[in-house]
Amino acid sequence: MAVPFALIVTITALDIYTGHDIQLGPLLVIAPALTASLAGPRLTAVAGVLAVAAQVFIAVFLGELATTNHIAQIIALTALSALAVFMRFVRERRDRALSRARSVAEAAQRVLLRPPPRRIGPLQVAWLYMSAEDEAEIGGDLFAFARAAHAATRVVIGDVRGHGLAAIGEASLVLGAFREGAHRYATLPGLVAALGDSVSRSLEDVTDTEHDPGEHFITCLVLEIPDDGPPTAEMINCGHPPPLLVHDQQVTVLYARQPLPPLGVCERPIEDDRVDPFTFEGGDMLVLYTDGVIEARSPSGAFYPLAERVASFPVTNPDTLLHHIHRDLLTHIGSRPADDAALLVIERTPSRRPHLTPRPTDGHHRHHPGGAGT
Repeated sequence: MAVPFALIVTITALDIYTGHDIQLGPLLVIAPALTASLAGPRLTAVAGVLAVAAQVFIAVFLGELATTNHIAQIIALTALSALAVFMRFVRERRDRALSRARSVAEAAQRVLLRPPPRRIGPLQVAWLYMSAEDEAEIGGDLFAFARAAHAATRVVIGDVRGHGLAAIGEASLVLGAFREGAHRYATLPGLVAALGDSVSRSLEDVTDTEHDPGEHFITCLVLEIPDDGPPTAEMINCGHPPPLLVHDQQVTVLYARQPLPPLGVCERPIEDDRVDPFTFEGGDMLVLYTDGVIEARSPSGAFYPLAERVASFPVTNPDTLLHHIHRDLLTHIGSRPADDAALLVIERTPSRRPHLTPRPTDGHHRHHPGGAGT
């Protein structure tokens, strides 16, 4: 902030020193123009007044105050300084309005995509959200955690067709239905059926069909992880990328045996055999993600190999694993992501109290639905 005022002093001194041969007074307009980019209208006005005063002082010192040239310079400097103050005032009002709008948008986005707790039941959670749209904290990807009526945690992660702020309405529809139904429905098929019914009934009300008349749907993955009992979790996959299970430094892709179509594509009852159980023991980690992660391209056009990269990272806790993925993904892309991307890392912490488990019988083995080791 001292630079504009130092320029006034320097230009005045040089103009007086050079005398009548070289006139540097017109350069004084730099001071209010520079102040307008650094400070508010009041300080800009101070710089303008000082610049005009310096121009008058130069004219008086050189005995040319009454000449047409110096009068024109003083009038021009006064007008330009006033214009700089006015433009700074307008910009400040616009900045305040933009700041208020951004605060409202950020508050709305935080309400919609509530940050999950670091720990819920026996689970430790780390999450990451990268929006493809500037100044947006949420777009077409979604995730949420909720407690069921029984001792279990339910998780949803999904992806709306499209990205950015235009997809928030569809994401909010799924999140609202999930939070409302997570503790109301006793079974996972009942919850997923409620999500599908809500999307089918209300999708057109929240979709911008005027600017995007194509088919609209939401892929999602819904899980239920019990707190106690046998270490078995359940999932229903509605057209979403399969999660990764990290067990003893080995990564398994949990493919669904009978995946359902995305929400909004068709409406039909969900049978119990569509539930895919899998073993989720203490110390295991689940990596849930949206297609913005695995479809992220390098400058050469290569997709991001998430499963291979997770298998190469040292796994100690969810935060560390998420940090490795995030840093490696940005390095792979080399720029800002072109699509929304969401990542969840969930670890089941080892139980502190033992529980009885059935004795293994013939054919009893660790089950991964269609799992393929990576």
